[in-house]
Amino acid sequence: MMVEERLELGKLVTFTPNKHTPIHNWFYYKEGFSRDFVMLVARHLGLKEGSWVLDPFCGVGTTQLTGKELGINTVGVDVAELPVFVSKVKTADYDVNVLKNVSNKIFSERFQRQSLSEVNRFVKRVFPRHVLEDILFFRGIVENIEDEASRGFFKLGLVSAAIKASYIVKDGGLLRIVKDRNTPPFRKFYKNRIRRMLKDLESLKTLKPSTTTIKADSRNLRFLGDEVFDAIITSPPYLNKIEYTKVYSVENNLFFKGSEPMLRSYIGDSVRSDEGFEEGENLPVIAKAYFQDLCKVLSELYRVLKKEGVGVFVIAQGVFPTGVVESEKLFSQIAGETGFETERLWLVNRRVATRDRVVKIGYADEFVVFIRKK
Repeated sequence: MMVEERLELGKLVTFTPNKHTPIHNWFYYKEGFSRDFVMLVARHLGLKEGSWVLDPFCGVGTTQLTGKELGINTVGVDVAELPVFVSKVKTADYDVNVLKNVSNKIFSERFQRQSLSEVNRFVKRVFPRHVLEDILFFRGIVENIEDEASRGFFKLGLVSAAIKASYIVKDGGLLRIVKDRNTPPFRKFYKNRIRRMLKDLESLKTLKPSTTTIKADSRNLRFLGDEVFDAIITSPPYLNKIEYTKVYSVENNLFFKGSEPMLRSYIGDSVRSDEGFEEGENLPVIAKAYFQDLCKVLSELYRVLKKEGVGVFVIAQGVFPTGVVESEKLFSQIAGETGFETERLWLVNRRVATRDRVVKIGYADEFVVFIRKK
């Protein structure tokens, strides 16, 4: 197993480069990797038009959308409603003229006052009242759009614009409220957002491969056949990162009422005593649960990957008060027991690990791990 230091790639395994990329930037998702990373991996693996790629933790669809650009068939899976919705909207096919007509109708509607009696108390705190009423007004209009693709397009624009027009600053795993931020008139802000999204559709050229996003649990991929995929490109939830629910609580509250909690790190959510993880005797309880579940995921991925197919995983070491867990080594060990061979690791990031946010306990490294089905 070869370990290469590739720290110049560190930014590519974050979502940051997508901020300036059409369509990819329709919704900022801090847990994702970049379009450029998927492009790099596709070139490295020699993937071509017609290849099949699976992303079992697809987030907001970076793998699928990049696949559309390259002509690569993709399937993305995620357990949470918000990222699945975003993925589907970003990878849908649209008639721009139809969207422009719908846009004209939406923004010709005269504002009507909205009751805030049903709005969550925290949500009320993070918006000026006039902005929140505007959001609810447009939400009602968008929910009544008959065409599903158009409805999704304008809903995503509204979700994104709403957060930008709030008092919220997303700071790591926390939401800070900063009330001295300037909040523009929301109708104009939302309209400009839609205008930019329409422009993106006209500028980003994609091909016509098969692109599918499924809301499901990657511990059980029974809906996928055996030996379908040439490659897997993904970033599993990071060990001991359980902040996703808080970070997207406003979006879920306003636009996805009734959906289950937005907990992307659902793997490792409970420990089963009858499913011992032998290698993890000295691990924290949550880490044992995490690797138990990764065993299940890797077993499913082995089944759906073609022989000699390659899995590419972004894996970060886990930080606990007791020290740093070398996730990449345990991951490679589990992969080997499942039938994979770990071919190489790229060390792409090295971060200071702290306890209680201030006490340095070492370094937490992040790797890109390549495994091959034998």
